Amino acid sequence: MSARHPAFRRHAIAVAAASVWGLASSGPVVAQESPPAAQLERVEVIGVTPLPGLGVPKGQVPANVQTATSADLERSHAIDLTSFINRRLGSVYVNEVQNNPFQPDVNFRGYTASPLLGTQQGLSVYLDGVRLNQPFGDVVSWDLVPKSAISSIALMPGSNPLFGLNTLGGALSVQTKDGLKNPGSSVQFLAGSHKRAAVEFETGGSQDSGLNWFATGNKFREDGWRDDSPSDVKQLFGKLGFKSADTSVSLTAAVADTDLNGNGLQEQRFLERDYASVYTKPDNTKNRAWLLNLALSQGLSDGLSFSGNVYYRKIKTSTYNGDINDDSFDQALYQPNAGEQTALTAAGYTGFPTAGETAANTAFPKWRCIANALLLDEPAEKCNGVINQTRTDQSNYGLGGQLNLDSTLFGLPNLLVAGAAADFSRSEFTQGSELGYLNPDRSITGVGAIGDGVNGGDADGEPYDTRVDLSGRTRTYSLYGSSVLALNPATHLTLSGRYNRITVKNRDAITPGGGPGSLDGDHRYSRLNPAIGLTFSPSKTLTAYVGANQGSRAPSSIELGCADPANPCKLPNAFAGDPPLKQVVTTTFEAGLRGGAPGAFTWNVGIFRSDNKDDLLFVADDAAGFGYFKNFGKTRRQGVELGASAQVVKGLTVGANYTFLDATFRSSEVVDGSSNSSNSSAADGFPGVEGTIDIRPGDRIPLVPRHILKLFTDVQVSESWSVGLDLTAIGSSLARGNENGQHQPDGVYYLGSGRNPGYAVLNLNTDYRPTAGLKLFAQVTNLLDRKYSSVAQLGATGFNDAGNFEARPFPADANGDRPVRHATFYAPGAPRTFWVGVRYEFGDH
Repeated sequence: MSARHPAFRRHAIAVAAASVWGLASSGPVVAQESPPAAQLERVEVIGVTPLPGLGVPKGQVPANVQTATSADLERSHAIDLTSFINRRLGSVYVNEVQNNPFQPDVNFRGYTASPLLGTQQGLSVYLDGVRLNQPFGDVVSWDLVPKSAISSIALMPGSNPLFGLNTLGGALSVQTKDGLKNPGSSVQFLAGSHKRAAVEFETGGSQDSGLNWFATGNKFREDGWRDDSPSDVKQLFGKLGFKSADTSVSLTAAVADTDLNGNGLQEQRFLERDYASVYTKPDNTKNRAWLLNLALSQGLSDGLSFSGNVYYRKIKTSTYNGDINDDSFDQALYQPNAGEQTALTAAGYTGFPTAGETAANTAFPKWRCIANALLLDEPAEKCNGVINQTRTDQSNYGLGGQLNLDSTLFGLPNLLVAGAAADFSRSEFTQGSELGYLNPDRSITGVGAIGDGVNGGDADGEPYDTRVDLSGRTRTYSLYGSSVLALNPATHLTLSGRYNRITVKNRDAITPGGGPGSLDGDHRYSRLNPAIGLTFSPSKTLTAYVGANQGSRAPSSIELGCADPANPCKLPNAFAGDPPLKQVVTTTFEAGLRGGAPGAFTWNVGIFRSDNKDDLLFVADDAAGFGYFKNFGKTRRQGVELGASAQVVKGLTVGANYTFLDATFRSSEVVDGSSNSSNSSAADGFPGVEGTIDIRPGDRIPLVPRHILKLFTDVQVSESWSVGLDLTAIGSSLARGNENGQHQPDGVYYLGSGRNPGYAVLNLNTDYRPTAGLKLFAQVTNLLDRKYSSVAQLGATGFNDAGNFEARPFPADANGDRPVRHATFYAPGAPRTFWVGVRYEFGDH
């Protein structure tokens, strides 16, 4: 070993040795050096790939990596991982589209990791090196990530190609606990608002032989603060490992079973009257997931090691959604005609009107819906409700391995990684729908009109058929490498790249063989993504960095099957056979400074620009989720990031993060804008009907705020009592559907501003330890009980000011079209919520 780079080798070996828990993510690893003094120096090391085996000191990473530990999560008492990163990490904000605490869209620098199909996915997420983005749509089910199993997290910005597909705006790596670093046991109970209750346990330990183990589990239940919105979450995680001088091996198993109700967006008029109200219900998602991960780190010789993993993951998802049927808005739904009355009588119905039923005397019509279902006529047009159900069965598995070499290159110290990975997935998706009528409580009663092409009658002269039975297979092969070269003790050059080859095969069980109406398709994508970075550290308290990198994302099965504006999809409930989409390519440039002494005062300032080419845009048609995917020329997300934290006095720590974020379209495009007051039809004097809008370069991307501010303070009042406060302030953003920024309400056809106002939320938490091992805690979120929303969207609405359903609210226009009413829908934030709990620790904690 060359005497010129002993620190490099110590860092690499430390990371390999610390990886006994298996596939370490790029989360922070505390590596121990061996200085002459008895007290060891602690150096935070960041992994350069999702696999373990090689890390570099955080000061040598050409980006502003944000990290946190299990102690940080526990101290915040956040309900889950997403709540914590929303409150504490810079440039992060959430969109609560589903309005369930376990189903948020997590956004970082304007890129998203979401559980919802139809969302532009742009962040990759890893758990112990296993990619959590699901093969069907690249979605991330946050309810399957057990918070109690998390040891550390690292949020890496930019389009780092080493973290594989979908790393457009950043990568979140989650590292789990093990028995070596988390010995002892604990149990925890909490209870609070909205009948929230949870129980949690964890236990871990090790033997001198190197055997170690860890297990944790939790059960969470609440009724939810909105109408009919309960959540039930059960998670179990276990890890068995062995560690010797040169070998680390572990087997991880995780199981999750969740039952979530998130009743989505609500129209502004009704939120003002009843903040807990819902537009329609239910909106239920059930997930069952299993994960197995076998990981190995092996020292081969001085400075050379191997690390790898083999994993299997299976997820079963079912949804049951009661939605309003927008196709009924311009129809005559009220008085049954003679033939329909005859059908109702023959079926044994009584009490239906024989004459005179109108919108004025009937708040929620149903009889024409029932009659048309009996006659197999036009229930798809005469029923104002629809029940959509889906089932998705996904399995993905793969293996990866890399060699890690601490050596020299051109006579200079160098850390080298060379690896390969193969990932495979199978997805089975089925969908069905049943037409029905809307009830006063906003639920849907089905009438047996199934969208199977036979029992649902006709819609616009065509059989009503919403069935989908699609299977998808994806194969991804990757080669990657990275080199961190020490040009001198203060300057480090990083070069890296990854080649991905992806094949996607869709097979349609209903209309096989390709051609019109078939979802069959074979698609291939390949790309080499490079990265370069440079850091300069003239002192231990100052680092300058600059970097450029590229990442890419291939379209998934759902996007390839929903890309035709003539056949918009009810995600995830409909598909259409379409031409293939292009893969998204993102190029990121960033530079910055960071400095200070950890534990006393730290600061950072940075700038970034990420340009997307062939961005995948989901163009929404309405609030219920209809729309289509399309490649959208170019988009850009750029900004400035500022951060600082300081220990003002002993026991008092304060911190702040601020982001200015400018997210814009960089290409011209024409998209659907039927609910936008500036659409083409409205401009021609025909408001309330279908129309398009023009997007121009420089127009802001919806749902992305320009300003993000995080403030926090932690106070250690005494040895046994601590208090924490944090504030999240988010600037205003455009509503989805207002991509051109020109929507203006007229109070008649178009309601609502088309924008989501800015908001600020203050949270309070406190801990008290009366005796060793016992902790009492309390948490209050939204302490000031502010009413706010995180998302806005334009869409057609079926309700009048009284809250009654109203079809044909306006007379036909000169073209013979029936205008409908459009509104701005919002995702309301949770009101003041509190919970209290007790935690008892015993053993070697």
